[in-house]
Amino acid sequence: MAAKQNRKQEILAALATMLETSPGQRITTARLAAEVGVSEAALYRHFPSKAKMFEGLIDFTEDAILSRVNQILENEKDTVTRCELIVRLVLTFVERNPGITRILTGDALLGEHERLRGRVLGIFEKIEANLKQALRERRLREQVQGRLDEGMLANLIMAYADGKITQFVRSEFRRLPTEHFDEQWQTIAHQLLS
Repeated sequence: MAAKQNRKQEILAALATMLETSPGQRITTARLAAEVGVSEAALYRHFPSKAKMFEGLIDFTEDAILSRVNQILENEKDTVTRCELIVRLVLTFVERNPGITRILTGDALLGEHERLRGRVLGIFEKIEANLKQALRERRLREQVQGRLDEGMLANLIMAYADGKITQFVRSEFRRLPTEHFDEQWQTIAHQLLS
């Protein structure tokens, strides 16, 4: 069983690398099989379709990000710090996983199954919901009434993160999403969260 898991991880890692190194190119199972050093039939023994391979990367992303978001919410009580850490987490994750970032922006999903886009949308909606909840708790715990509705503010913060992620992909991974984050976050926190 461990060998099968290792091969699955190897296939997913190769797919993520190909997404990073071949921007704008469609990844075929033939190319992926050659990259892994197995036959296409061997790929299909581990994943019944290419969509399932993409889903494997989406599952990894969802687990990696949302489990850490939960840790932030459990361990940190200051709302501004919670929001900063969540956005920093997302931007750092995509910076370290450029191939997966192409999936998150939908760039690598053109021509793929529509449900994959729905899965990606779900990740972003869950992150935004966590930001919104943190902002709502601020009102209750810290007795702070923000200038903007919590849902609107959470959406604005996510729009900032989404813009940084899109820039990263559009620049072919040259404009790092964490570039200027500290300075930009200070402005966001001062203007929106104070």
